[in-house]
Amino acid sequence: MSYQHAQDNWFAAIVIGFIALAVLLNILRARMGAQLYIRRIPGLDAIDEAIGRSTELGRPVTMIPGLTAFGVVAVQALTIFKYITKQIARFATPMRLLSADATVFAVAQEAIADAYNEAGRPDLYDADNIRFLSDRQFAFASGVAGLIQRERVAASFMFGEFYAESLIFAETGNMVGAIQIAGTVSFTQVPFFVAACDYTIIGDEFYATSAYLSREPVLLGSLVGQDIAKLLFALTAVGGVIASTIAGTDAPIIKLLGQPGGWEAFWSSLGGGGGQ
Repeated sequence: MSYQHAQDNWFAAIVIGFIALAVLLNILRARMGAQLYIRRIPGLDAIDEAIGRSTELGRPVTMIPGLTAFGVVAVQALTIFKYITKQIARFATPMRLLSADATVFAVAQEAIADAYNEAGRPDLYDADNIRFLSDRQFAFASGVAGLIQRERVAASFMFGEFYAESLIFAETGNMVGAIQIAGTVSFTQVPFFVAACDYTIIGDEFYATSAYLSREPVLLGSLVGQDIAKLLFALTAVGGVIASTIAGTDAPIIKLLGQPGGWEAFWSSLGGGGGQ
């Protein structure tokens, strides 16, 4: 029976350690006040425009987290909605947040109340504007579509997990002439949002959006640290392809990069002999 020692996977351990170090260092930098760079996402520029249009028309803004159960995606969506609410509070623009999950609904009430307090307008908070409609997919979709039609919303923000109801929301908003900005981690729904919304935030941009808007050190540092890790992976892949092309896959230096027994092979090639 052969055993694979931990030293055979030293390269993977170094990579994991580097990722953790990059994330932690950037979190510390953000907490110390460093301005970490995140590129501006086009859809974010339209948030203020959409809110301004709603204010001019005197029509409400809707915020929809989709069918998101409480978890990472819901927290990210509520972080974005909290930022939007702070902007809304400056102009006393009416808003509606529509939820399909009871836990998300309860957390959303607290998040929106905090947003109005932080904006200095606690008097504008109305718990009736945060509504739990239904936990059934198409009952929820019908409720949202009906509200959009009745109140003729001027701006619709959709962030979270969406399924077949996504096109119902987007098409209904399009029918009433609302500016629509959507962001989802559900890649199967991205084409529908792209077709019917003014701006669509795709995949990783969803998490980058909440980090950029909130400027929360943990989110910001984690995002920058992960980007550094992605760059490391890309450079490692390119370097590995070039090295294996030149030296061959059986070369000790190639085996060193993660193959079992690579350390012994590399050490032996240097004349040192592998230890147990």
